[in-house]
Amino acid sequence: MSNTSDPLTLYGETFQSRLLLGTSRYPSPAVLEGAVQRAQPAMLTASLRRQGAVPHESSNRFWELLKKLNVPVLPNTAGCHSVQEVITTAQMAREVFETSWIKLELIGDDYTLQPDTLNLVQTAERLIRDGFKVLPYCTEDLVLCQRLVDAGCQAVMPWAAPIGTGKGPVNPYAMRMLRERLEVPLIVDAGLGRPSHACTVMEWGYDAVLLNTAVALAQDPVAMAGAFADATRAGRAARQSGAMTEQDAAQPSTPLLGTPFWHHE
Repeated sequence: MSNTSDPLTLYGETFQSRLLLGTSRYPSPAVLEGAVQRAQPAMLTASLRRQGAVPHESSNRFWELLKKLNVPVLPNTAGCHSVQEVITTAQMAREVFETSWIKLELIGDDYTLQPDTLNLVQTAERLIRDGFKVLPYCTEDLVLCQRLVDAGCQAVMPWAAPIGTGKGPVNPYAMRMLRERLEVPLIVDAGLGRPSHACTVMEWGYDAVLLNTAVALAQDPVAMAGAFADATRAGRAARQSGAMTEQDAAQPSTPLLGTPFWHHE
């Protein structure tokens, strides 16, 4: 199900879903296909490094499945640890997937998979000059995200927590501040573990969420994909509806109709 009256707009292109879905770690291709059909995501991420640029039987099956799903592909530079690695992988991905979209991942720490924040901005600048539509994976640091916008990124993708942890937003203050300060689309990428996490960040005003592990490693990935899709829509609707102002004291919710009449002899 999609909301055609409230599309997600990235780099001038519109998408009817505000959920992006990863394609790795699923129990089987059939489960991945079922999850995609249930969630109806805006994009599917795929890693060229993991699948391999040289055709072989397993990668061919994966490419055929992606074509069958008929969902726009967002190649990523997962596993890259240097600027040149990212540039080379992105250029190869553009040829293989025939798209200028790229999810920029430049890893600075293998344990947390935290982005290399010192080199991320210059890498984004080089990709943008090369004609890519860059969606950078980054931390929730306000200054870093602003620099990425200044470099030409028309959207940024801060993490909620380290990749694959499922902890949900570990720094709500910074994430809410980031949403208040930046005007570009913000996509929460990494760290969401439950549909309630997705609903929460969407209520804060984030524009979309990107998921992989939380769906792929669920006991029922297809059902979980649907739960996340529903939660994302609910959070977006709640944000647009305008939540009530939090109160310190209890407020009666049932109106009093008239005044009781007491008769005294």
